[in-house]
Amino acid sequence: MRRFYFFILSLLSIIFAAADPDYDERLILEPLPQGSLLASFNFKSNASLQSFEKQHFRYIPRSIGQILQHVKTKELHLRFSSGRWDAESWGTRPWRGAKEGGMGVELWAWVEADTEEDAFAQWITLNHALSGLFCASLNFIDSTRTTRPTVTFEPIGDHPNASLPKLHLLHGTLPGEVVCTENLTPFLKLLPCKGKAGISSLLDGHKLFDASWQSMAIDVKPICPSEAPSCLVEMEQTVDMVLDIERSKRPYDNPIPRPIPTEELICDTSKSYSSSDACYPIDTSNVQSWSLSEIFGRSIKGSCLATDSRGEPSESVCVSVPHERQINSSEGSVERKDISTNSRCYILPRSGPFDIILPQQESQAVVSRPAPQLYAFRSFTGHGQERGGVQSLLTNPSDDLAISFVYFETLPWFMKPYLHTLRAQIINSTPIPNDNIISSIYYRPALDRQRGTQLELQLTVPPASTVRLTYDFEKAILRYTEYPPDANRGFDVAPAVIRLLSNSSYYAPSEAVYLRTTNLLLSLPTPDFSMPYNVIILTSTVMALAFGSIYNLLVRRFVGADEVEGFDVTKLKAKIRRRLGVLRDRFRGREKKTQ
Repeated sequence: MRRFYFFILSLLSIIFAAADPDYDERLILEPLPQGSLLASFNFKSNASLQSFEKQHFRYIPRSIGQILQHVKTKELHLRFSSGRWDAESWGTRPWRGAKEGGMGVELWAWVEADTEEDAFAQWITLNHALSGLFCASLNFIDSTRTTRPTVTFEPIGDHPNASLPKLHLLHGTLPGEVVCTENLTPFLKLLPCKGKAGISSLLDGHKLFDASWQSMAIDVKPICPSEAPSCLVEMEQTVDMVLDIERSKRPYDNPIPRPIPTEELICDTSKSYSSSDACYPIDTSNVQSWSLSEIFGRSIKGSCLATDSRGEPSESVCVSVPHERQINSSEGSVERKDISTNSRCYILPRSGPFDIILPQQESQAVVSRPAPQLYAFRSFTGHGQERGGVQSLLTNPSDDLAISFVYFETLPWFMKPYLHTLRAQIINSTPIPNDNIISSIYYRPALDRQRGTQLELQLTVPPASTVRLTYDFEKAILRYTEYPPDANRGFDVAPAVIRLLSNSSYYAPSEAVYLRTTNLLLSLPTPDFSMPYNVIILTSTVMALAFGSIYNLLVRRFVGADEVEGFDVTKLKAKIRRRLGVLRDRFRGREKKTQ
């Protein structure tokens, strides 16, 4: 009887596990101009706050849960990014830029501690633990790479008011970190299906890191929904990538691109120079065919525990294309159309592969992403190895609305800005200084080899205007032991973080809009590291010759030839005479022939 009850309980646990609303996943596919495809993977895992504190881990992995509990981290945001988002061609960033980080690795967290010193000690412990978990160089985020933003970031989770005074925000970046498969593998291990089923089975390192732009995000925060009886701990994992459709469809065994045959080119005959010898190709990115198996090299291997609040299978794959576009899906899937949003979602079959095929089809309707609210571009100015400058161009494309935002920069300690040179000018036609552009400044100067420079500005850009923000800086001289192995390449400077504000006040933290500029490469005065190498080689050679000669004189024993036992001096002299006679005869014979 006990075995029967045990079997029933086990069966019920399996059924509830298969239909648990505490886990959800979704893949959103959206074609972009110029033959690109935006793929956004989103995974959400929930656990009650009470079970999380008692270390009853189910969908939230124990590996990351115990780390957060040990260092008293109440909210965590980790980003791995590479590439550049082309805002002019692709439009707004996915998730309003909230799931995006600067190029490399970016981490910020709210740590509970009594003092700033205790918070920083827990921050260092958190960095070392995450470094080992994600196979990244997060342990290099020390005091020189850590800042404490004041208005750029706000907590997204629901924290008790009593704990807010003890929460300390710390932010760190590694702009030179290379994101690779070593970071993707532990990312997938945090998922319930470990990348073996569901939409995570599409994630492959070859495809992800061959993308034009990609970002991996992990967010852990407490939430208190109004319909839930208690607070929850939510862990959200996001992978966004922009793939080139033609490049992704190349097979592994023949990845070399081949030119399109002349008879297959689709030319724009409206051009004046169009002829049999000149062809301007038409952009057919919105009508070209593609499928999941072609883009990702594999199909989805069944569903993975994705259910809605009613325990029914949820929509796991959504495609944002016009409703006129034909889509063929695998057998066993369920299609649902949303007329208002031009979106089609699919419920995956319980078992078996799932694939969608978009055949080539002429379609005049195009689904485009909205234009960004702000364009930002940052670069270095000046020349020489002693001083330089930074220039940021901030463009407001709106014709009738001004835009306000927070501009946050983290500079290394060896890049020392002059705050009195900070200027903001409107450059529509001619540069016009405007003191009303910058409304507030928060500046924390750097300390040599202890901390970097922190600069936070609140700016307002008028409608249809471009603001040029500039300042000068001085380059410090490093010790020769502080240069990396590739010293002549330069030093990476973290991108600027921009948070958009509403016309009246801040956006809600969960609706904040972020964007980041690209990294900068700073060239510092670099010594000639080949000279010490030449000195070492020359010194070693001289030392080897001198030591060898002295060692021989000290160790070798010199004795007379007649003292050596078994040595006949007479035979040696006779042998030498014979050799000399032979040489003399040869020499005389040559003289006679010459005469």
